[in-house]
Amino acid sequence: MDDIFSQFGDVFGDDSPFGSFFRGAQGGGGGRQRVRRGSDLRIKLKLNLQEVANGVEKKIKVKRHVTCNTCGGNGSKNGTAVQTCSTCQGTGQTRKVVNTMLGQMVSTSTCPTCNGEGKIVTDRCDACFGEGRVLQEDVIPIKIPAGVAEGIQLSVGSKGNVPPRGGVAGDLLIVIEEEEDADLKRDGNNVVFDLYVSFIDAAIGTSVEVPTIDGKARITLDPGTQSGKMLRLKGKGIKELNGYGRGDEIVHVNVWTPKVLSADERAMLEKLRNSPNFQPKPNKNEKGFFDKMKDFFHG
Repeated sequence: MDDIFSQFGDVFGDDSPFGSFFRGAQGGGGGRQRVRRGSDLRIKLKLNLQEVANGVEKKIKVKRHVTCNTCGGNGSKNGTAVQTCSTCQGTGQTRKVVNTMLGQMVSTSTCPTCNGEGKIVTDRCDACFGEGRVLQEDVIPIKIPAGVAEGIQLSVGSKGNVPPRGGVAGDLLIVIEEEEDADLKRDGNNVVFDLYVSFIDAAIGTSVEVPTIDGKARITLDPGTQSGKMLRLKGKGIKELNGYGRGDEIVHVNVWTPKVLSADERAMLEKLRNSPNFQPKPNKNEKGFFDKMKDFFHG
């Protein structure tokens, strides 16, 4: 935008009210030198489910260009072997005047002598070889908020590369990667756990421990628990990003049917095969799988 306004200001000339307007919109005189900005750095950061759910502070090592301490960033020996560019008089830009039928038109371009820096290094710094910056490994502390997700990009200001011979540093961009948890699966801000129980425990009821983000939790299965039943552990999920809420843990009950039986086990089950209580008799109040899912998530 600075370039656009400066071009309009130059076209209309110094004495024109239009030229004054555009130079004012630019924020100063047409010869104002722009502050250069260094490049951004992008890294990937893997987080486990506990770190995603609760947030975490990490210290990461990053190789980046920083200002040379020997020359102070201007690239000259001892920081003093530098002079103003004679081509652009330190503005970093050259101006070209063209006569047209509408009058004089002025265009600006980057100075070819100093490449827009406005200064010329006469004797290069021995530490950075005239770059004004050196490559070093920094340890940067970062705070990851709770609730981040795969692919989210966080930014740490001014922790990227500094440009050659003066300017402001770019940013450090952190791309989040989620490590898969061995037990819990993420579903938005909720986590899901598949609990497998024997049909004996499902029939007579039991108490079992299930993993959560914050450790183990004990739950009770009522007698007659059916496969597909879902239990909700309130507030055992992931914190909402930049919010105050927290998801839940959903325990999905799966009744395990053995695939291999011994002769004695088969004989015992054969005695129960025709027992009235072992015959499937769903009543009208028992809903199917899709109705259960609808009630559970939208009820």
